[in-house]
Amino acid sequence: MTSVRPAPLLETEFSETKEMQRAPVLPPDRLVSQPAIISAVLLFDFVAIAGAGVVTNAVCSTSGAPMQFAYLDSFGVAAGALAILGARWAYTIRALASVVRQAANLGLALMLSFAGLIAFSALVDAYSPWEKTWLAAWLAVAWAVCVTGRFFGANALARWTREGRLSRRAVIVGGGEPTNELISRLDKTASASIQILGVFDDRDGVRSPEPIGPYCKLGRFDDLVSFCRDQRVDLLIIALPSAAEDRILQILKKLWVLPIDVRIAAMGSKLKLRSRAYNYIGDVPFLPIFDKPMSDWSVALKSIEDRLLSGLALLALSPLLALIALAVKLDSRGPVLFRQTRHGFNNEKFEIFKFRSMYVDCADAGGSKQVVRDDKRVTRVGRFIRRASLDELPQLLNVAIKGDLSLVGPRPHALQSKAGARLYDEVVDGYFARHRVKPGITGWAQVNGWRGETDTEEKLERRIAHDLYYIENWSMLLDLRILLMTPMALVLGKNAY
Repeated sequence: MTSVRPAPLLETEFSETKEMQRAPVLPPDRLVSQPAIISAVLLFDFVAIAGAGVVTNAVCSTSGAPMQFAYLDSFGVAAGALAILGARWAYTIRALASVVRQAANLGLALMLSFAGLIAFSALVDAYSPWEKTWLAAWLAVAWAVCVTGRFFGANALARWTREGRLSRRAVIVGGGEPTNELISRLDKTASASIQILGVFDDRDGVRSPEPIGPYCKLGRFDDLVSFCRDQRVDLLIIALPSAAEDRILQILKKLWVLPIDVRIAAMGSKLKLRSRAYNYIGDVPFLPIFDKPMSDWSVALKSIEDRLLSGLALLALSPLLALIALAVKLDSRGPVLFRQTRHGFNNEKFEIFKFRSMYVDCADAGGSKQVVRDDKRVTRVGRFIRRASLDELPQLLNVAIKGDLSLVGPRPHALQSKAGARLYDEVVDGYFARHRVKPGITGWAQVNGWRGETDTEEKLERRIAHDLYYIENWSMLLDLRILLMTPMALVLGKNAY
């Protein structure tokens, strides 16, 4: 596979920018995660708004002023303002880059949230004239702090954009003159929105000459999946003629296992639909085929939910964790924790933590042989903690500290796990589609009874079907529902041996 050719010069109508180079193509490890940026801004806003409420309350209050609801009011206003900002699409990279737009959105969100607080206080007869001073000071301080943060944030975003660390990375499938024309249009109208890495095409150099515009061919269709995973591709554009229906279907079948957006270029299509049926990048129309299972906003919310709840759980369960660790250590020689490599988001491998439940010389790091009833490899303490699923508790460290696991999601499987005599990915077509989201400690399959041993292919198929249902129907409410159902599923359901 050839390397990505350096991006061409950016042509604009302004003479002073004609010598500017487009942002360079960077290796994946130098990219800045957009969900991580949104998570940071969300946390900053919450702390700034709630903190401003607490501080101004302390400054403005007198000895006889009501103080008991200050914290509750502060958290409520902060949560309300964040919900309003989210509804107004204020937590996107494009929106965060505009300080003026953000200042207006913050002012509106804060005023609406404050209006809700005043209305509620009046209804329960808890509002007093003294609060006018506090609310005015709170509003001013919260707005000023948030806007100041936005100013510095916008400067950082501008710098990262120039450096190519925030670019939406795209590859194009197809070649020839239509692809050349598509690239030309995207270069003129969308060079700030996406960064084209190159082109994939199965045709030879005669039917599809190389280079294609200013870009080179990166490989054939069979190379798409591995390249998109390795290079953190965000968008895949199919620029094949509609007559190549079989080739398009073949490509789509490969791509649906990836957490990327897939679009078909509609620039030269004879099929004319209403404008809202298309997505536009620059002035180029595209037909949406696949979307990432979760938007950047959803990933940010889920990340905050994971870190917050898992951190609280670690604090609350720390005495129990210490007792289990002591019992494991006293029961048999070896480490307290068992580490096993598993597939995570986007098929990336990570190390999962569990309390060791087997004798150390019987550990099965690859997971090629599942534990069965009365398994001689399992220790006395291990048998108890496996039945109660207490061996899974150290995975809270994966969630709270390492961030490679979620509280809720498809359970990560060991690399050599088998159903019957075949590996999981050999049994279920599109098995790796379950890795389009981060794996979880518990999931929709587990609370519906599909956990424990997968000794038949049917059991695995049912489990994967539940995982895919979760991915396609994800919401915060579904996550909370699964978390609430998990304890009952552990008590009433079939646990591991």
